[in-house]
Amino acid sequence: MNGVDEWGFAASEPAEAPDHRNGHHQRGRPPGPTDEPAGPERAEAGPHPGTHTPPGRPTAPSRRTYEPQRTARAALTRILEPGDETAGRWLREMGPVALWHALSDEAADPPVGATPAKLAGLRLRAARARPAEDLAAVSALGGRFVCPGDGEWPRQLDDLGDARPIGLWVRGKADLRLWALRSVAVVGARACTEYGAHLATTLSAGLTDRGWTVISGAAYGVDGAAHRGALAADGATVAVLASGVDRVYPSGHTELIGRIAEQGLVVAELPPGDHPTRSRFIQRNRVIAALTRGTVVVEAELRSGSLVTARRALSLGRFTMGVPGPVTSGLSAGVHQLLRGEAALVTDADEVIELVGSIGELAPQHRGPTLVRDLLDPVATRVLEALPARGSADTTHLAREAGTPRDATHVKLLELQSLGFVQRCGDRWELARRAASADGSRRGGT
Repeated sequence: MNGVDEWGFAASEPAEAPDHRNGHHQRGRPPGPTDEPAGPERAEAGPHPGTHTPPGRPTAPSRRTYEPQRTARAALTRILEPGDETAGRWLREMGPVALWHALSDEAADPPVGATPAKLAGLRLRAARARPAEDLAAVSALGGRFVCPGDGEWPRQLDDLGDARPIGLWVRGKADLRLWALRSVAVVGARACTEYGAHLATTLSAGLTDRGWTVISGAAYGVDGAAHRGALAADGATVAVLASGVDRVYPSGHTELIGRIAEQGLVVAELPPGDHPTRSRFIQRNRVIAALTRGTVVVEAELRSGSLVTARRALSLGRFTMGVPGPVTSGLSAGVHQLLRGEAALVTDADEVIELVGSIGELAPQHRGPTLVRDLLDPVATRVLEALPARGSADTTHLAREAGTPRDATHVKLLELQSLGFVQRCGDRWELARRAASADGSRRGGT
């Protein structure tokens, strides 16, 4: 029958005595030394036998029961701050169950290296942790809590080391790991210009149209434009929030984030109901950088959170790209600073994909319009350029100027006449007025 164990874990069977040596319950055999189970952790009790669940879709819980590892990680997301590498080391060394026990039980031994002040603060937070309620709340939103070891966990987040998220609260129907495999972060200034908003929109639409996922932070400005561009193209987009997935921030993006939750994914490290802070925005950026193959910055001042994302991406070995803007604009100064370093200059989706995509996904070469004179052979070009801009010249003079035998010069002049470049005036030649005005060519020009 359902019950609650001595640490507050919801259990579907009578609680077994915990093994305080490694922080795990003993169920048949002792787990390994790491904090991960032998196989993917189950998010909740599975569906009734015979029920079909579409692939990539979370199953609806038949009862509010969760495995200890998942429950512990859910609790720790309310206790620990995102990106806390000291706590990440504790989690790696102790495992989630033992760490929660150490932080929630006053009589338990504290984690190694925990200062009295930090331990006291974390235990105050632990006293209000209600992981089963948080798990039920995200489930009621149609979401789930994704942990390391789950099939949906994006393994590229492991590159963050001890700063890896404890877990991710996710809203939306898509599989986060599959969407993140081919993803690009598009970030930039909140107070962006029309130029920045237009570029973010068209760039994101182009990326999603080519099968890539656009990931951003759902903020005002470039972030919002990037999400809207992806949604307008009926493409995949993921919003990584610095708050709980049920807490819309900024409030002006209530409708946008709602659309993303329906058509894409909304992701957060913080549990339901938690609020954003300045430091949480900065830490949110590391998740955006780690999730994606590369980060594109569209407009950013010299002091900008977008540059934090780009530099974190660079430190993780991801591609870092920037879209140039006017040198007179302070909103492009940060991007230009990146471009002077190790960032690559990009102007459209094709150029982004050429960097982050597979071998052979090359951007088309951009060229100006082809003019008729571009198709002339080298000898004809030299003869044409020998003609004066005003007035006329005889064949002998043109042959000398072009460095071509007189007979060959005469042949090329006839060819140029048939193409409308020159006209004959007795025994002399001059540029045809129509060709000169249409082609804009002058002697010695290109």
